[in-house]
Amino acid sequence: MHPSTFCHSAATPAASSALPTGTSTTLLDNAAKAAGKKYLGTATDNGELTDTAYTAILDEKGMFGQITPANSMKWENTEPEQGVWTWTDADQIANLAKSNGQLLRGHNCVWYNQLPSWVTSGTWTTSTLTSVVQNHTGELVGRYKGQVWDVVNEPFNDDGTYREDVFYNTLGESYIPIALTAARAADPNAKLYINEYNIEYQGSKATAMINLVKSLQSQGVPIDGIGLQSHFIVGEVPSTLQATMESFTALGVEIAITELDIRMTLPETAALLEQQKTDYDTVISACRAVSGCIGVTVWDFTDKYSWVPSTFSGQGAATPYDSNLVKKPAYDGIIAGFA
Repeated sequence: MHPSTFCHSAATPAASSALPTGTSTTLLDNAAKAAGKKYLGTATDNGELTDTAYTAILDEKGMFGQITPANSMKWENTEPEQGVWTWTDADQIANLAKSNGQLLRGHNCVWYNQLPSWVTSGTWTTSTLTSVVQNHTGELVGRYKGQVWDVVNEPFNDDGTYREDVFYNTLGESYIPIALTAARAADPNAKLYINEYNIEYQGSKATAMINLVKSLQSQGVPIDGIGLQSHFIVGEVPSTLQATMESFTALGVEIAITELDIRMTLPETAALLEQQKTDYDTVISACRAVSGCIGVTVWDFTDKYSWVPSTFSGQGAATPYDSNLVKKPAYDGIIAGFA
């Protein structure tokens, strides 16, 4: 509860209990470009676009050079019934990016989650599911030409084995080259990525992704980049992040940080916010130091719309702006990381 503003007892100076805020006036995308990167971007979602205070920040030139639709291009939203396409929400985000002069990241073509029941409950053969993957990927990538795509999202378990889902269970690992090849056929100019979490740490999952890239390359399958989602916890950013990035770029693919947020156990404290600022600086600095790391996207820029509290009980405050759209010290950490 907030103390009543009309309390007549002796006032305590507000500053003593107030949490620190961000002070930098440098715009985020401007800072990224000054550091030689292509963009600093953010995820957004359709329901947020009616919030004028939010869109004032989203649309400000120099603040975000790229946007990712958090949900509207996922399979259940674009092809809810086989061959029946719903483009309204996806087009809204694509058109917003275009009108703002922002890059668009298509997210995503093939993923085990947020699938319509016709996909998950279908009785598929190798041939019929191959066709479904090709058609879905081709329609999406072909509609929004010239973009970057998370063609395959989250193919691995944390132990580096392939995640079992309708695609893997029917097609084995070949669903990945099927999707990538269909994406390239639909748009020869698209940048094609595989996007994954927990590959920022050195270990079996990162190794599995490195081996997948090598395998695709040896087969002549198009693969341009690897997305490091980078959903981190305050105080737990991997010290090997830069080295891990370099192990991917050494393969000749680019990388991007695609879904960055750094969550904390609530409530926020000044100490946690200071550590979060350091952590954002660490992540951005790692990307800055690796020439093949082309840009960074935060998974929405305000705690008001963060996915974290509904997914991780008791955790939150993961983004550079608080839920009142006030800059947090994390904002200054991003600017410092690019400096």
